[in-house]
Amino acid sequence: MSRHIDFKSIGLATFLLTSCLVAAEEHIVLTLERAAEAAVQDNPNLAQMLARSKAMAAIPPQVGALPDPTISFNALNLPVDTFNTAQENMTQLQVGVSQSIPFPGKLNLREDAATFEAGAVALDATELRSRLLGDVKTTWWLLFYLDRTLKIVENNRTLLRQFVEITRTKYEVGEGLQQDVLLAQLELSKLLDKLIKLKGLRNNAVAQLNTLLNRAAVQTIRLPETCEQRLPGIISVKALYHLAKESRAVLAAQHQSINAARSRLDLAEKEFYPDFNLGAFYGVRDQTLSGLERADFVSVKLSMNVPLFAYRKQTKAVDQRTSELMQQQYALQDKWNNVRSQISQAFNDYQRAKTRFVLFKTGIIPQARQTVASMLAGYQVNKVDFLNLVRSQITLFEYETQYWKTFTEANQALAQLTAAVGKEEIYE
Repeated sequence: MSRHIDFKSIGLATFLLTSCLVAAEEHIVLTLERAAEAAVQDNPNLAQMLARSKAMAAIPPQVGALPDPTISFNALNLPVDTFNTAQENMTQLQVGVSQSIPFPGKLNLREDAATFEAGAVALDATELRSRLLGDVKTTWWLLFYLDRTLKIVENNRTLLRQFVEITRTKYEVGEGLQQDVLLAQLELSKLLDKLIKLKGLRNNAVAQLNTLLNRAAVQTIRLPETCEQRLPGIISVKALYHLAKESRAVLAAQHQSINAARSRLDLAEKEFYPDFNLGAFYGVRDQTLSGLERADFVSVKLSMNVPLFAYRKQTKAVDQRTSELMQQQYALQDKWNNVRSQISQAFNDYQRAKTRFVLFKTGIIPQARQTVASMLAGYQVNKVDFLNLVRSQITLFEYETQYWKTFTEANQALAQLTAAVGKEEIYE
């Protein structure tokens, strides 16, 4: 009995399943913690750095091992007239083994240098992870701010529509002015323009965050509707400096690079001493030479290289490695200066944003809301002109936007600060 495969049904089922999975994923709320976990697990740049770190970790045992021994097979003193191994007494077939032996200490120094380099790469991966998390958090908070601002714009559009209805009603009964209606409609159009710009900025932020999470740039991102609106206290700048000196991966990696450069310098100084080659050989002689019994030969060989051109080679190599060590030491100082600058800037940004956030939350916004309510009540009984009412509402809109902006800037500064320090434990 033949079976027919319905490819259309299979294709339709696959499409429906894919659509369901995409729809389900779009309804998943992307919290900050979930975004950070996804970035660490899926970011390809971090993955390639971790793969490089693993590859570098395999180098030290290789460079610290002796060179492979050499096995040789030789025919010695073979007469060219007959190529007969029994013709001459000195003819022999020889087998031997030889081993190159670097001067004592060289292999250890090579292994040490490679170990330090591998350690630096591993710490570079840690540094990249820290920067990645900082970028993810910064972009996430930007997206959070845009969502809050979009919601504020929508609320203000709804309110201005109510203003339009109020002004139109008052105009129709002869208690209002046509210019009030036109002004309200103008403000509605301006909010629509702002809405279009904000949606464009949100699409760009979504694409940026999706890229960090190794997802399709157009994949929908849904953030939580609310969050804890609290900004913690952090330790002093000097304490942050001390913490970064112990924890920041970029500094630890530079220390490893200095150790590697120092090992390479010590190795260059060792190159003034010779390397050796030790060999043992066994020569077999043909016993068929008439009337003679011939003994086999054993040979031992010891050779070494002689640094006759030390002034042009070994001395210059020492100069090179010395300069490279100084370069790495200067690089450490430069990176330390950059780390302190990053910490100071992020600390100042956080403190400024936190102060403004508290001011908006406890003072400016409650006062602005009271002003709008008072203006609206006064306008409805013809005690306040419409222009002042609109101005008060626009001012409230700007303050509410600034409130979320300062809250976002504070959290972004915290993300950059933890990345600059290299640890999360920066709070009082």
